[in-house]
Amino acid sequence: MFNPQHLWKERFGTFAKETGSYLRYIFNGHLVIVVLFLLGTAAFYYQEWIATLQPDFPAAWIIALVLASILTYSPIQTFLTEADKIFLLPLETRLNDYFRKSIVFSLSLQSYLLLMVLAVLMPLHVKIHDADFKSFFILLIALILIKWLNILIRWNVQYFIEKNVRLTDSVIRFCINVVLLYFIFSGAQLIFVAVPIAALILLNLYYQKQAKDKGLKWEQLIEDEERRMNAFYRVANMFTDVPKLRDRTKRRKWLDWLVNVIPYRQDLAFSHLYLRTFARSGDYFGLLVRLSLIGGAALYFLTYGPGQIFLALLFMYLTGFQLLPLWNHHQNKLWVGLYPVPEKARKKSFTSLLLGIMIFQAALFAAAVLIKGEWLSALIVLASGIAFSLFFVYFYSQSKLKS
Repeated sequence: MFNPQHLWKERFGTFAKETGSYLRYIFNGHLVIVVLFLLGTAAFYYQEWIATLQPDFPAAWIIALVLASILTYSPIQTFLTEADKIFLLPLETRLNDYFRKSIVFSLSLQSYLLLMVLAVLMPLHVKIHDADFKSFFILLIALILIKWLNILIRWNVQYFIEKNVRLTDSVIRFCINVVLLYFIFSGAQLIFVAVPIAALILLNLYYQKQAKDKGLKWEQLIEDEERRMNAFYRVANMFTDVPKLRDRTKRRKWLDWLVNVIPYRQDLAFSHLYLRTFARSGDYFGLLVRLSLIGGAALYFLTYGPGQIFLALLFMYLTGFQLLPLWNHHQNKLWVGLYPVPEKARKKSFTSLLLGIMIFQAALFAAAVLIKGEWLSALIVLASGIAFSLFFVYFYSQSKLKS
């Protein structure tokens, strides 16, 4: 006899066992130590920055915008698989307990993220609004309740097949959340706080009523679940091979000129392959863009010379380390072995691409420092970045590629 509670426990157990096995590799890696150093450095300069703020700083708006983004993004982890739209579809009306547990689990998981972000923003709130750190837990409980409302609304919205409904819902909830959080952190009267809360409750009731006669959108739920798991697999793939990782290819036509720069020669076959893979497959290109933007912004606001060099090299290490899986991206494709190209040419193509990417990022970081007029610091950052790139590519990465 079908028991939805037993099914959920089985799915959750499988999820916990699988993610736990990969998390061991992630937390045992030395990348965690680098991230801790990075967080410690960021925390130090964050405290220094807060000490310089004036009472008219718009802290409430900044806190509201950051937390509203987290509250609005409220995915529900259902653990559904491709086969479920065949075998569980007839049992849809008996899955209420299953999805209720999924909502509770998703709320618990996302509450932990709220806890960490609120802990980061709390010193800013205390500094500008003369608040007390004792209010932290009251604010956390309020945020969890608001997150619960957002998750319920998002669950009802998934019953709609129209994509514009999901987008409209996200925009509306984001605006409501921003206003609500601004009133909370600016110390507004209770009546002002009650209005956006009432709006969220009414919005939930509206979508709940509209979705009453609709069925679950199984394809969308399964696609969302696969996307979330693939994001986790992509992170785990930086530390160990992940057989379940699915490649996602995205055409970036505006980068075609970059590929056309390489001549069409037999010994450069892997240069074309790796460059196209970097530009189109997985999240390699997006990784470079994100880390370059974050690192460049951090270097622009950082004024301490040695700290600039340290921060630039940290971001370059994070970029290079996370691009190493590109070497094995095509290891399960037999046709790659048919290339009449020696292994030495393949390694040369990969190392040349990796070196070019890291030197390009070093130039971006130097430019971020140069914009401030600190030409000597910019020159040191560029020289240090090039030296680190050579060391990383021709010494550090070689042992990683062999393993």
